[in-house]
Amino acid sequence: MMTEMEVEDAAWRLFEAERGRRQIKLLSLDFPQATMDDAYRVQAALVKRKAASGLTIKGWKIGLTSKAMQSALSIDIPDSGILFDDMFFENGGTVPADRFIQPRIEAEIAFIMKAPLAGSDISIDEVLDATDHITPALEILDTRIERLNKETGKIRTFFDTISDNAANAGIVVGGRAAIPHGADLRWVGAIVSRNGDVEETGLGAGVLDHPAKGIVWLAKRLNQYGMRIEAGQIVLSGSFIRPVECRHGDTIHADFGPYGSVGLFFD
Repeated sequence: MMTEMEVEDAAWRLFEAERGRRQIKLLSLDFPQATMDDAYRVQAALVKRKAASGLTIKGWKIGLTSKAMQSALSIDIPDSGILFDDMFFENGGTVPADRFIQPRIEAEIAFIMKAPLAGSDISIDEVLDATDHITPALEILDTRIERLNKETGKIRTFFDTISDNAANAGIVVGGRAAIPHGADLRWVGAIVSRNGDVEETGLGAGVLDHPAKGIVWLAKRLNQYGMRIEAGQIVLSGSFIRPVECRHGDTIHADFGPYGSVGLFFD
């Protein structure tokens, strides 16, 4: 287990890296014995620093919901991070050129909650009952930690990703809101294009076979720490496409069919 001083040191490195728009070396190189609990302790310390800087928590993101991404980081469960108020962009808006380090986007279904959700035995139906509506969304990923350490050849681990607020950086929601019980979320999907060229396609079933399963997992994880998903919060349920790199001058468009579309321009 990491000491409190080590946890605070790692969180400070990440906080300064985001403020300075630069990547730091893999934390897992300095803390090779760190556990998943340690990773969430670092994330919590980072969240505390961000909140102290004036940011407001608006919700949660769930990541690593696909088998491919879990395998890449040697993990067999999803992870989660915090959404802050400064992460939200207007649908069709512009991301300033100096905002992120190495941005990528993922297509997801966002759940906007109307009731709190907590407990160790949550079901999909309970998630849907607690949801006011769902809407198409894009998550912007960024990494304040290098993906690959050139000196050692080592790649990021779950410890690096979770500590770094699950690579969370931005969100845009749009399209048409829908009542969750009125949609077969396994078949809600998107065609994601970059500059008019289709890059990725996917369906909600790619998220643990049902997008609400990720929220079930999150509610159960939070319950272990006496926490819950609050009414009014937004939860990104997990991507059903592989991340798409976003370069300067790129226009990203995600067509969710009958649920509308959502997009961004990267200056």
